[in-house]
Amino acid sequence: MNPFKKLLSQTAIYGLSSVIGRLLNYLLVPLYTRVFIPEDYGVITEMYAYLAFFLIFLTYGMETTFFRFSNKYKKRNVYSTALISVLTTALLFLFFINFKTETIANATGNVGSEKLIVWLSFIIFLDVVSAIPFARLRNQNKAVRFSIIKLINILVNIALNIYFVIIMHCGFEYVFIANLISSTITLFLLTPELVYINWVFDAKLYRKMIRYSLPLLFVGLAGMTNEAIDRILLKFYISDTNVAMSELGIYGAFYKLSIIMTLFIQTFRYAAEPFFFSQEKSENNVKIYAQVLNYFVITTATIFLCVIIFFDVAINFIGEDFRDERGFKVVSILLLANMFLGIYYNLSIWYKLIDKTYYGAILSIFGAIITLILNIYLIPKISFVGSAWATLICYFLMALASLLLSKKQFPIPYNIKRITFYILSMLAIYFIVLNTDFSMLVDTIWIALFLLMAFIIEKPKKSINFE
Repeated sequence: MNPFKKLLSQTAIYGLSSVIGRLLNYLLVPLYTRVFIPEDYGVITEMYAYLAFFLIFLTYGMETTFFRFSNKYKKRNVYSTALISVLTTALLFLFFINFKTETIANATGNVGSEKLIVWLSFIIFLDVVSAIPFARLRNQNKAVRFSIIKLINILVNIALNIYFVIIMHCGFEYVFIANLISSTITLFLLTPELVYINWVFDAKLYRKMIRYSLPLLFVGLAGMTNEAIDRILLKFYISDTNVAMSELGIYGAFYKLSIIMTLFIQTFRYAAEPFFFSQEKSENNVKIYAQVLNYFVITTATIFLCVIIFFDVAINFIGEDFRDERGFKVVSILLLANMFLGIYYNLSIWYKLIDKTYYGAILSIFGAIITLILNIYLIPKISFVGSAWATLICYFLMALASLLLSKKQFPIPYNIKRITFYILSMLAIYFIVLNTDFSMLVDTIWIALFLLMAFIIEKPKKSINFE
């Protein structure tokens, strides 16, 4: 099967759960921003930022490690070893959080929110334990089962949110109760992946796996620093706590408006990582990797233009208390930032293929340092607009650094001139739309022209022969 078609089909199936599910979940944003005040939504935003960090910390790269080692060793042993490792550390985390809840609440400035911290710890535990079974489904190309379970998780969560918030008029705390119940059901649905296996812990294999995965832990943590640290730092660098939580709530709502770009990148990553590894031994592997990036940039540029042109429609999804004159600028910056993040993911396959994952750690730490410095400097000056700029600058520099390193370590013939042309064309259309007063219909024509141009450029003059 043509590898591009295989990648497309896998992306489409994973997208069913990710895109449709997340879009359904996105419908909670109008609910939250109309029922809760910005300060309360700020608490939700902050707590989920912490959740994102701990999901990375407690899986410590074992999903990618599982994919890599499944191609080299017995899959059953690799799977059971990874699962036992993650389960053990998740249990230790759960015990620690529940014994030190008050201390953690004081350290994070969440005094009075101890019960939220406990609920969040159980959500994290359940999601971490589910991560390896989900990775196994991806590795086995069981995209349909993967998608169904993910969709059930999201639908249950939405239904419970509607019940607690709209019907029962409960406070924002019940958002976490809904998540806890849905995560419990998800783990139950993954029971076959947890029960019907050989519970074997291969210590010799584990030492090899952990050497591969630990650099990925730093990659993940540094990457999450780039993605979520702004939502944690805002509270500490704005002097008035109420203002800080309100700003955090508004910023969290704006972040949701860039959801389409985030969803596509997440869906692409689900399918692309095992796909890239599967093409490793292909005669045309580097040509395939290069061509995938072209298609990726075209797609993300189109998403960027669609969100910008229809922004006046999208802004209505959030409540009036959350609408702000800074919204268009912030969403534009975040969309572009996520586009470069996706480009970075594409460019960074090289260090995974040559088993030099420490390069990923170096790149991510480099990005995290940039993010921290820029956030600390910009938040006191321009609040969350500074956080958005920090995110864009970070992801752009990370993508550039990865490209330069790959040329020396694992050269891939990316068509940088063409990719740059696509991005500049996208930005040119953006500024035309921004500085003219045409109707939305006329602005939409620019998207069609961009796609037509890309089709003409990408139309193969001579096809690659795949075996």
